[in-house]
Amino acid sequence: MQIRPALESDLPAMREIFQAVVATGDTLPFSSSMPPETFHSHWFGAHRAYVAADDSGVIGMYKVGANYPDLGSHIGSATYLVSPAAQSKGVGRALVTHSIEQARSDGFMAMQFNYVVSTNAPAVALYEKLGFAIVGTLPQAFRHATLGLVDAYVMYKPLQ
Repeated sequence: MQIRPALESDLPAMREIFQAVVATGDTLPFSSSMPPETFHSHWFGAHRAYVAADDSGVIGMYKVGANYPDLGSHIGSATYLVSPAAQSKGVGRALVTHSIEQARSDGFMAMQFNYVVSTNAPAVALYEKLGFAIVGTLPQAFRHATLGLVDAYVMYKPLQ
């Protein structure tokens, strides 16, 4: 597996992963009906996008950039998606680890995840193993497809 900057030519595979992940309605606050132009600006806008690829093609992706502009721009944030077929195979860990190093290289002092669905146990456990802490809870912030309203976490990791 290789992690590299995303290319415009990766967009169809990235969108396919996005559609598969958000269709479950249990991990991300996005709708599968996101228009292509919105998807493009979300992944190729102010943040930098990276993909994980193997011989079969793109199997995961993340974007990293400033959590907020100006006076909050020293804190990074990231979003991750792994193809359902590649989950539980170390791809997520590789993406998060890569993003932490990229954020350090970019000069961020910390990383903050603003919206981690509390019932996404694999993601929460991975982030905690990699040094992120839950620093806040947003009560009933996510409309889970099967569980109804569930909490979302704010998670934080100092990088220096």
